[in-house]
Amino acid sequence: MNSAKSKPVEKIIIDCDPGVDDALALAISLATPRLEVVSVTTVFGNLGVGQVTRNACGLLALAGESRIPVAKGTACALNGQFSGGIPHVHGYDGLGDQGLVHATGYPQVSSLPAAGQIVELAKKFEPDGGITIVALGPLTNLAIALQLDPEIDTRLRRIVLMGGNAFCVGNATPAAEANILCDPEAADLVFGARWPITMVGLDVTHKVFLSRNQISRIAEKDTFAGIVARKAVPFYEEFLKRTNGIDGIFCHDPSAIAFLLRPELFETVQVPVRVETQGISRGKTWPSLGNTDDANPEPWRDRVSMEVCRDVDGAGASKLIESLLTVQSRQLVE
Repeated sequence: MNSAKSKPVEKIIIDCDPGVDDALALAISLATPRLEVVSVTTVFGNLGVGQVTRNACGLLALAGESRIPVAKGTACALNGQFSGGIPHVHGYDGLGDQGLVHATGYPQVSSLPAAGQIVELAKKFEPDGGITIVALGPLTNLAIALQLDPEIDTRLRRIVLMGGNAFCVGNATPAAEANILCDPEAADLVFGARWPITMVGLDVTHKVFLSRNQISRIAEKDTFAGIVARKAVPFYEEFLKRTNGIDGIFCHDPSAIAFLLRPELFETVQVPVRVETQGISRGKTWPSLGNTDDANPEPWRDRVSMEVCRDVDGAGASKLIESLLTVQSRQLVE
């Protein structure tokens, strides 16, 4: 086992739309000293931005982390659209409809909108090696941040995002993954910028799974993660049982945190990626693999390559996630 001192602490902003699996990803981030959450920013997605901002604040308060600032993000896609969210997946309150969070002990909501918060923190931490954005929802805040500061893509350490489906079918449509489908125009802008990006998409997150037994073990703990597992996870679990026939949950957002901590569990490829913005394939993330007649076809020409996860040690990632969701204090589990 490596000591916490052997690897530097990585400062992160979690850009999210909580969401049950967002809550689990937050719990993992707070469970390890390898990561320091310096801010949480919110974005429309699973539900409207007002509700997910309340959820982010309430979750941090529940976790005893009220000093972490929250910045409210955009309410709709770059084109002005928002479908209304997916309450049938996460509940009408986004966290299983069991009264998980309450309007007490909330963190201070920043006077800056999320994109402005991202820009300011990118400048603040640039001299210290930069800050990492962990994007767990639509990429609209990052696209707006890029518009506010065209140099921000040189200031960040990296972006690790949960979204996309490079080599598999989608989950929101046959073509598209849900986060990317919420704002394909924003995703295409973000994928075309200069910052280092890792895409942790459905290609791997459908292979990282917490079973009913694992969830039960987490729920037994008198911890933040245990409370989330008892109150929020059952609604999400029941949805996946009805729709996918599984006895447990896919670890979509937690997989992005697992990549930060144990990248060796993931197989990746470096490719430029475009996002389809038209027709029945809207939201599809298309990698250019260089195996066509034209190895560098026009839509991908001059695009920066990004790191795309294409396979994962699912059992290893699941074990890591369960371990971090069952710790009693902030300790490194590897």
